[in-house]
Amino acid sequence: MAKESIKVLVEGGKATAAPPLGPALGPMGVNIGQVVAEINKKTDAFKGMKVPVEVIIDKDTKSFEIAIGTPPASALIKKEANIEKGSGNPKEDKVADVLIEQIIKVAKMKESNLLGKTLKEKVKEIIGTCNSMGILVEGKPAVEAIKLVNEGKFDKEIKEEKTELTEEEKAKLEAEKKKLAKEMEERRAELEAKAKEIISGMASQPRSAVKAKLREEKIPDVLIKELLPAEGEAAEGAAPAEGEEAPKEGEEAVAEEKEEAEK
Repeated sequence: MAKESIKVLVEGGKATAAPPLGPALGPMGVNIGQVVAEINKKTDAFKGMKVPVEVIIDKDTKSFEIAIGTPPASALIKKEANIEKGSGNPKEDKVADVLIEQIIKVAKMKESNLLGKTLKEKVKEIIGTCNSMGILVEGKPAVEAIKLVNEGKFDKEIKEEKTELTEEEKAKLEAEKKKLAKEMEERRAELEAKAKEIISGMASQPRSAVKAKLREEKIPDVLIKELLPAEGEAAEGAAPAEGEEAPKEGEEAVAEEKEEAEK
């Protein structure tokens, strides 16, 4: 049984018999129309995205199989949530909220790569990925959303394989996105002020002790890296040592703010 494989990149749901697919399939003796139709059926959920497709052809029987490649689930979730990256601190900071229809859509896109036997099980796998990215599902943390799936709250949507959002749902998501962005900005400002206070108050102690204290106070590592100076460097906004020049311009303002905070 001789088999041959043809690999192409097509736009989801829009494959045609034009190059590169048609000319590659022509000599194989398969029904090109059927191949194109099957590719479009399997890639319909990827509209607007380039999808790697492999056509595996049995040269003796002229039968064929279609294998669809997909981006990682995290990339598909980010596209649905309209964000560039997940949260650096997913337990504390939530960067987006998605609806169950969007989860179902991603689960269908990745269905051949997921372990679950049913769409419901696959939906829970995708929600699990949201958990590690700091993304809410229907306004709930991922663990709570999975409980709702288990309780049957989304059985209707899953059974109908609902993947499209109404205009009202889209507007709701946009409003939630703005709300979360504001909350993250406010939380970062709080944590930054707290971290600077700790660094200033422990200026004479070893960096390792300061770092341990910051972590104890649940300051994210990314913020610690930004604010905690390397050994031998002065903390941002710290007062100059004896004999050093006083800080200038912006540095002076930072120092003054720190003095006010310590009063």
